[in-house]
Amino acid sequence: MLDLILRRANLPDGRASVDIGVAKGQIVAIEPSLAAVGAREIDAAGRLVTPPFVDSHFHLDSALSVGRPRHNESGTLLEGIQIWSELKPSITAEDVYDRALALCHWAIAKGTLAIRSHVDVCDDRLLAVDALLAVRQTMKPYLDLQLVAFPQDGYLRSPTARANLDEALKRGVDVVGGIPHFERTMAAGGEAIAALCRIAAERGLMVDMHCDESDDPLSRHVETLAAETVRHGLHGRVTGSHLTSMHSMDNYYVSKLIALMAEANLNAVANPLINISLQGRHDAYPKRRGMTRVKELLKAGVNVAFGHDCVMDPWYALGSADMLEVAHMALHVGHMTGREEMRACFAAVTTAGARTLGLADYGLEIGKPASFVVLQASDPVEALRLRASRLFVFRAGREIAATPPVATALRLDGVEKKIDFTL
Repeated sequence: MLDLILRRANLPDGRASVDIGVAKGQIVAIEPSLAAVGAREIDAAGRLVTPPFVDSHFHLDSALSVGRPRHNESGTLLEGIQIWSELKPSITAEDVYDRALALCHWAIAKGTLAIRSHVDVCDDRLLAVDALLAVRQTMKPYLDLQLVAFPQDGYLRSPTARANLDEALKRGVDVVGGIPHFERTMAAGGEAIAALCRIAAERGLMVDMHCDESDDPLSRHVETLAAETVRHGLHGRVTGSHLTSMHSMDNYYVSKLIALMAEANLNAVANPLINISLQGRHDAYPKRRGMTRVKELLKAGVNVAFGHDCVMDPWYALGSADMLEVAHMALHVGHMTGREEMRACFAAVTTAGARTLGLADYGLEIGKPASFVVLQASDPVEALRLRASRLFVFRAGREIAATPPVATALRLDGVEKKIDFTL
């Protein structure tokens, strides 16, 4: 007898009506009409079963702090940074811990079981670092949390950022971060990239930099990031996040740039909700939307993942930690409405994100942990269209979240009809 069997499940790769057998927290069978009995059996009834969602770029330390000490009325990146600098002196480790833990609970309810969160290391107290390390430990049975040492005020621009980043890594932060476009000069941005990649190479760590989060087409730090990746042999371990300046760059230059990124096996992370909200704020009409060139990057073989980036903080007052909302926005803004393009958007919040984070024990494969989400949809495209409910969320064979199926009762002329918005 198996511990759990999901019957008649559809998988993201197109396999339909297969059974998934689980024993001792692992997937032990994926096949049609599995000839076994489960201590618990769930009839997926043609619904989509997917690996957990992955949020490849987030900020847990600022999450759920919206309105403190004031709201971002301009909607700009720089006002968000200013508000965060005003808030930082008053926050406590307990405050960061409580807000981050609440956001992790939201994420799990939405089927997200892996998050890469940047943590600001420019507060000399490093209390956010300690708080998120504690959250990582608390949530370890339920969610994979990677932390990025992020010098929000600039690795070279902030007087204590270098020492603080080094200390954060010593305390157990996983990934080296940076923000080269926020240094005082373009040259200083390149110098910061070189120094940070050297640290990662020496310590055997991954790199994830906020890179070229700007409408300025001359913000080209990702070129340097690709070059330093090759220089230090960091292929596949480096991520350029945001990359919004690529939206505004000359097409000829981009054709060269994307080839360099592909050569370096760079990961790219777009943050559709935030990119289209913060960018283009200085434009009249037409207004640029800011999201990086996802279609072109994918075509060149670059691994592209999506992040939520912010939920209810100084940069974004909305959000519910729903990665399907992120992918839904991306396919619209990126004109990715072809069937395979929409599937690529679904992959950007699942398998491509897992690749970005380097998650080894991820996926619907025999021998992998039985971590998956049952969606109220039949395939990835329908899941995106409906931002489908997460009926069940399993972590290593254990159910950790459930949502009742959504059904609307339509009452017209005394006749009741159930509406579920599927064909």
